[in-house]
Amino acid sequence: MNQPLQNRITDVAGIKVGNAEDGKVKTGVTVVLCEEPAVASVHVMGGAPGTRETDILAPEQPVDRIDAVVLSGGSAFGLDAAGGVMSGLAAIGRGHAVAGTRVPLVPAAILFDLANGGDKNWGAEPPYARLGRAALSAAASDFALGTAGAGTGATTAGLKGGLGSASARLDNGVTIGALAAANAVGQVTIGDTPHFWAAAFETGGEFGGLGFPSPLPAGATELRHKLHEARANTTIAVIATDAALTKAQAKRLAIMAHDGFARAVWPSHTPFDGDLIFALSTGRIALSDPDYDLIEIGAVAASCMARAIARGVYEATPAPGDRFPTWRERFARAATRR
Repeated sequence: MNQPLQNRITDVAGIKVGNAEDGKVKTGVTVVLCEEPAVASVHVMGGAPGTRETDILAPEQPVDRIDAVVLSGGSAFGLDAAGGVMSGLAAIGRGHAVAGTRVPLVPAAILFDLANGGDKNWGAEPPYARLGRAALSAAASDFALGTAGAGTGATTAGLKGGLGSASARLDNGVTIGALAAANAVGQVTIGDTPHFWAAAFETGGEFGGLGFPSPLPAGATELRHKLHEARANTTIAVIATDAALTKAQAKRLAIMAHDGFARAVWPSHTPFDGDLIFALSTGRIALSDPDYDLIEIGAVAASCMARAIARGVYEATPAPGDRFPTWRERFARAATRR
């Protein structure tokens, strides 16, 4: 019997999430843990990605299952987080069997949060391997959103970013969940209003319940972005499902889920974003017609992704030294009205 949805990626059976943060540095790590090795792929649409172990996720590569995915702040320094997660998984016997030992497979992606007002003078050892281990230890069904994990130091055009998640269940019992660290060059709200571009897909007032402004304000589609810090960007995300997918189908799911980026962020997929989505299949539910069913699964995945991005910004909380206000700080009256 299906459990009630908690509107988290962890509604997908076999998925847990852990966060770890360093408030002084204004950064953090999020680990998506597969309780059992899961089929995985990835699709990159931004022009400035930072990744680790993503080549193995191409459909033509022989390894089709991984142990965990890491989303991290810290730009290239943050790739160390995956090493911390690997060591933690190896200690409990997880990993791909190779030559008498086990090597955990932990693809990772990073976002740029080095110019967000945090103290990056960490000395000889960046904090990311430590944060990766801590996030793995914290993996559970429930986890914080907003200023948490990889979303701790995230920003968008004019507002503080954050970690968001959303889920949905289809009539055939398949569950789909999205997780996103929203750190985009673009804007998630419409013009100077509190309304989110993702409003058409909102469920249950999860990011304010304001809908679209009517009429759209003048200049709503004028580009607003973080031009003054053009490399301080990237939205990185995971889409997961319990539907049994092949690696090639997981790749298609990642591609379709990118529509959620375009529906939530204006503009998205820019040359200065590293926009990327990992796709995971825990394989708990067999599909009667996988190619046909993937139409609905992919469409709902894009909806969940748009909701997750908006939720990450909506749930952000203020911290000393922030360079941008949170959504609630800027639009307190709209938040109170809900």
